[in-house]
Amino acid sequence: MSLLVVGLSHRSAPVSVLERASLAADTQAKLLQDTLAAEPATEAAVLATCNRIELYADVDKFHAGVAELSTLLAQHSGVGLEELTPYLYVHYEDRAVHHLFSVACGLDSMVVGEGQILGQIKDALARGQELHTAGRLLNDLFQQALRVGKRAHSETGIDRAGQSLVTFGLQQLAAGADPALWAGGKRALVIGAGSMSSLAAATLARTGVAEIVVANRTRARADRLVEILQQGDDTAVRARAVEMSAVGDELTRADIVVSCTGSTGLVLTADALADALGVTLDAAPEAPAVTAVAPAPDDVDQHAAWVENGSAASAASAAYAGPATPRRVTVPAQSTGPVRLALLDLAMPRDIDGAAHRIAGVRLVDIESLAEASADAPMAADVDRVRTIVSDEVAAFGAAQRAAHVAPTVVALRTMAADVVAGEIARLDGRLPDLDEKQRAEITQTVRRVVDKLLHAPTVRVKQLASEPGGAGYADALRELFDLDPQTVAAVSRADLNDPNRGRS
Repeated sequence: MSLLVVGLSHRSAPVSVLERASLAADTQAKLLQDTLAAEPATEAAVLATCNRIELYADVDKFHAGVAELSTLLAQHSGVGLEELTPYLYVHYEDRAVHHLFSVACGLDSMVVGEGQILGQIKDALARGQELHTAGRLLNDLFQQALRVGKRAHSETGIDRAGQSLVTFGLQQLAAGADPALWAGGKRALVIGAGSMSSLAAATLARTGVAEIVVANRTRARADRLVEILQQGDDTAVRARAVEMSAVGDELTRADIVVSCTGSTGLVLTADALADALGVTLDAAPEAPAVTAVAPAPDDVDQHAAWVENGSAASAASAAYAGPATPRRVTVPAQSTGPVRLALLDLAMPRDIDGAAHRIAGVRLVDIESLAEASADAPMAADVDRVRTIVSDEVAAFGAAQRAAHVAPTVVALRTMAADVVAGEIARLDGRLPDLDEKQRAEITQTVRRVVDKLLHAPTVRVKQLASEPGGAGYADALRELFDLDPQTVAAVSRADLNDPNRGRS
């Protein structure tokens, strides 16, 4: 079996496609279940964030796996396969491991070095465990990714290379000013009470806003977030919770709005925003569009358009066709004049109507504009150190997986040897019934020592060889040479997989 990932992200697809392809929680669960029902996959996990959707699977056939996972992503995202395919990338085996470890370290994030992705990877693993779609390989992979990400943040200054998406968004809203000076004394409305909204509220509190109002569909979660804000030792912000029905009234008093909900539709329409500001949307001038060239994805394998009627073989070949050419994106220009309402939309799909840029006095920053702005963000020297960590950890993970592959065979061999020793001692008891316990124990111990010494060198050597690239065949050779029952080896593997203490950290 081999690891395969098929996905799309801000590096490979425009935000408009990511937005349409976003997966709700129940859709992710259905995707995982359908992936396991598909023939090539035995394990599956979904990593879905505001700027990436990736399907991980343990497959036995590469070409069939690429075709099946691509089709499933298209079916569950609602974006047609023909439209989605040019934006998909494929990573396989060690490259797939390298990709996830890079993601965990923040190297593949919109804002390099951000640490929020670790929580999202943890959630993806928990979802796979809860639905029983993550088995030995994906459990090991995602748990190791979490450890690698934590190591990168603790051993390097990758945090200095970037910042959270929230902080970066506030900097964009401040348009070059010091965010603390810009936000100081302002009133903020936070829509949503999830992890991103909570981070936004905490960040706003630290920047010195005068008041934070939290609106959420579930009032209890909004109340809880307000309680946390008021308990903070490093802030003295006023905070209160309101029902979602009160958002319209709160807009008339807010200076800053941050929205990040799980809604599949708009939370704030352009009309609602215009009403809050007392202006007429239709009368607002249409700002000219600005065309920019987004950088080509860095080390991202493009899963280019299928040819030959979309054959799996063509898709597999296209997966390794190299980096894509730069894509052109059009970003609406912001309205000019003093800013009366600053909007930060961190949701995917978007919460705030993109037409808000047409409203005089409104500044809108969303995922798309953040993607454009972050393309020019400086890279810290620590990024190279993190890349070295990732490369080392990929090699270690591969060696551990290959060694784990041969372990059940070694256990089965030693079990067979123990059975042989037990059988021969039983036969000796029949031939020499007058042996006392001391004599019998000494003979038994001697036979066991002989067997252990004979098996020691080959079992140690096979583990060493199996940990090297291309070493998977040594387990097969060991089974063939000692005529081991495949069912016995499989039973050892199942017992190891079902160990409740396995993989805990």
